[in-house]
Amino acid sequence: MNIQLARLVLSLLAGLAAHPASAGDDRAVDRGRYLVSIAGCNDCHTDGYIETDGKVPEPRWLTGSAVGFSGPWGVSYPANLRLVAAKLDEPGWLARVRQGGLPPMPWPSLRAMSEADLVAIYRYLRHLGAAGEPAPQAVAPGQPIATPHFVFVPQPPQPLKTGALAR
Repeated sequence: MNIQLARLVLSLLAGLAAHPASAGDDRAVDRGRYLVSIAGCNDCHTDGYIETDGKVPEPRWLTGSAVGFSGPWGVSYPANLRLVAAKLDEPGWLARVRQGGLPPMPWPSLRAMSEADLVAIYRYLRHLGAAGEPAPQAVAPGQPIATPHFVFVPQPPQPLKTGALAR
């Protein structure tokens, strides 16, 4: 091993020793996993999660979906949160989730979370690591939709036939 390579390896090892994972980091990752599970993040951001009653292996969680949600806003797609978190530092993550975006993402619920909870989710996403492909870009209203999508458009009430409820 040449001297430059040895110095590089030693400096990397010293850096790791200076910043070991703390019990606090482990608790934040566990808290983030819990929050992702109970807040329903996987319902949209993990392909096949609803259809399999949540039986998608954790290494595939939160990698987004190409199934869109269409409504008056156009079509939005569940982001690959692992790629999003991989590109942002903690303050950038907090700013992004506080900013909001397109429906049907429950932005008011996310904004109501404490900073500690949002940081825990971020640390969990970083713990999982970057994986998968980016979700498709949103489609503007009136543009062609090239992917499967759920339609979120209220329908007018349908009159009930007499006696329909009596059965």
